[in-house]
Amino acid sequence: MSVAFAGNSTTSPSREAGPLRVMIVDDSVVIRGLISRWIGAEHDMEVAASLRTGLEAVNQLERINPDVAVLDIEMPELDGISALPQLLAKKRDLVIIMASTLTRRNAEISFKALSLGAADYIPKPESTREASAADIFHHDLIQKIRHLGARLRRKPAVASPPLAPASPAPAARAPIVARPAAPAPAMPAPSSGALSTRPFSSQAPKVLLIGSSTGGPQALMALVTELGPVIDRFPVLITQHMPPTFTTILAEHLARASRKPAAEAVDGEPVKPGRIYLAPGGKHMRVVRSGADVAIALDDGPAVNFCKPAVDPLFTSAIDIWHGNILSVILTGMGSDGMRGGKDIVAAGGSVIAQDEASSVVWGMPGAAANAGICAAILPLNQIGAKVNRLFAGDRS
Repeated sequence: MSVAFAGNSTTSPSREAGPLRVMIVDDSVVIRGLISRWIGAEHDMEVAASLRTGLEAVNQLERINPDVAVLDIEMPELDGISALPQLLAKKRDLVIIMASTLTRRNAEISFKALSLGAADYIPKPESTREASAADIFHHDLIQKIRHLGARLRRKPAVASPPLAPASPAPAARAPIVARPAAPAPAMPAPSSGALSTRPFSSQAPKVLLIGSSTGGPQALMALVTELGPVIDRFPVLITQHMPPTFTTILAEHLARASRKPAAEAVDGEPVKPGRIYLAPGGKHMRVVRSGADVAIALDDGPAVNFCKPAVDPLFTSAIDIWHGNILSVILTGMGSDGMRGGKDIVAAGGSVIAQDEASSVVWGMPGAAANAGICAAILPLNQIGAKVNRLFAGDRS
């Protein structure tokens, strides 16, 4: 494993040159050691520095000149949430991944970090001695570094608009993620502008299904602010790749942003218009018949597409209920979750909309759907809400 420093220059190297340089900032020597070993084992990344406090990171940023920073929340001298804006002020295009244990307080702080410009977050295991927890943390962290770092190198740096505020107000956007992520594709997906689409279904949609992962919380916050007419008349079900506790808080943010009832789904509860149902972290969400009604079915089965909750179980289960009267939307995210379920929806007569590459934090999930030829539209995030409203109002084109 190499720990490389950039000297005293504050000039960023070429985005295409060499491995991704990762700065680890955590007051736990155990965590720093683990992450350093994992990064050192990857061919496309290296440890630029391993630091104990946010203050060290801020003071040494120009010298280290990293591409990505893994930033702990709770540290002495200067904690992660305080260091974050200072780091971004010094290096605007720095990719920052917040790391925290799974507590409500840390989940709230992680959401705040997204509003301040963090690219993503990752939950740390309570104990690194638990093999399965450490393996998930290892897998997720490496994938997030790789995907978000690759995006940095493919696109010019841009300012990140903030996540929606906690108070009831129109939502804005920013950059984050969820867990777990599928392995990166060998090559970047082609531009969404070069892809063909299919006609929208002639059948009127009766339900809106949404799947998202990396960057999804910000995208969801922006989208739900525009869907009031749809939410009032039809059920809206969302699967966002996220751990427990984080989905609880995301549901609260969605309720404030949409000004409609939104909550984590409960096993056995009826699915009704006027509500947003969010798959809870750590459980797959499906829909089933319950007499004459439709009900939520949660299960603790194995991960699907490396994810739990996963989008595909929701999409495929909905076909038995609504057949071809389904409109599904696949938003920004790593991997290909949602593509197989989207294929099934299209085969049953429904429609799929994918977020376009330019507005996605990572064009994995929507890119997989677009490349599979199943989409009726591939749209920028700021056009999806209006299109969904028109389709539910009777537009079929």
